[in-house]
Amino acid sequence: MRIPLSKPDISDHDRTAVLEVLNSTALSLGPKVPAFEQAIARITGADYAIAVNSGTSGLHLCVKAAGVSDGDEVITSPFSFVASANCILFERAKPVFVDIDPATYNIDSSRIEEAITPRTKAIMLVHVFGRPCALSEIMSIAHKHQLAVIEDACEAIGARYHDQAVGTFGRTGVFAFYPNKQLTTGEGGVIVTRERAIAESCRRWRNQGRSAACEWLAHETIGYNYRLSDINCALGLSQLSRLHEILALRRHVAELYNQKLQKVPEVIAPSLEEPGSIVSWFVYVVRLVDDFDKEDRDAVMSALRNDGIDCRNYFPPIHLQPLYRNECGFRKGAFPVTEHIAKRTIALPFYNRLSELEVDYVCRSLQRALSSLRRRNSGLTVPARA
Repeated sequence: MRIPLSKPDISDHDRTAVLEVLNSTALSLGPKVPAFEQAIARITGADYAIAVNSGTSGLHLCVKAAGVSDGDEVITSPFSFVASANCILFERAKPVFVDIDPATYNIDSSRIEEAITPRTKAIMLVHVFGRPCALSEIMSIAHKHQLAVIEDACEAIGARYHDQAVGTFGRTGVFAFYPNKQLTTGEGGVIVTRERAIAESCRRWRNQGRSAACEWLAHETIGYNYRLSDINCALGLSQLSRLHEILALRRHVAELYNQKLQKVPEVIAPSLEEPGSIVSWFVYVVRLVDDFDKEDRDAVMSALRNDGIDCRNYFPPIHLQPLYRNECGFRKGAFPVTEHIAKRTIALPFYNRLSELEVDYVCRSLQRALSSLRRRNSGLTVPARA
């Protein structure tokens, strides 16, 4: 059996929607872009939505919209895809990392205030793996210190906190639609905001600095080619029409994994529920218990791959990436919770149509690999499941 890490769920309706655009004369800057933006705004409750060519581009424009510039500091998480921190560097500012909550893997809200300095301009939250951050506490801190909040909700379309869509709590939020996401546009992202001025600025910046009132070759400000095509937006519109179904399918797969991993004491499975929140299942990441180390985790991943099962170590700490070590001076030990967890995480295959047979195959392979480790590491005592 060969099982990929992720697989986009493309329906006949999706294909038809894309083909309609391909048969038209408006492949870009056509009617599907505003239609997709309006659909995202309706689903999230945002006042404005701005389609861009990636989540990374969206985060960059959000950092820019927050007025972040040379020497400013932005508080964020070291446990994320590297783009969230890179977007701060794009504007020549400094990412200030705060360690994570060991239960949710999100930024630890109790540690944020101690990281604030006179140069702090914003807080960039990351709703890791589609699990909402502690937004009540974080928004209170931001309000107290008059800081902009940028929500990296790239992994969290459909997630909710106290019955409000994540991405709509801060000044700006970003969703992303890479093929491994809950729904896909192929490549693409959307910025959401309640502020008209931010929406207008982001629309100019994504389109080479042109405003809606400009002639085609008139440019009001510096801008970028961050546009998203009508082809991508047509696919996104079609996928959005079954978002509820997609999220339900993914939760079902997470439930299957949790059920089958109950008898594997070496594995800490993600919780299905979060008080006051609805999780949008992006990936399914397990963690080995503390008695295992990075070498053990890597051996397990190698065994899974030998069984035809794709897997990844989600996420390597950002502060230990070569760029951040060499250019920013970060060293091991700076964020011990992040480092401890990152050594033990494994993202297992996870997508809408993953069958119970395939989930069972993955879990049995995982259990065999761990049994082999126990034999190899003679004398290792495996504690009760946390």
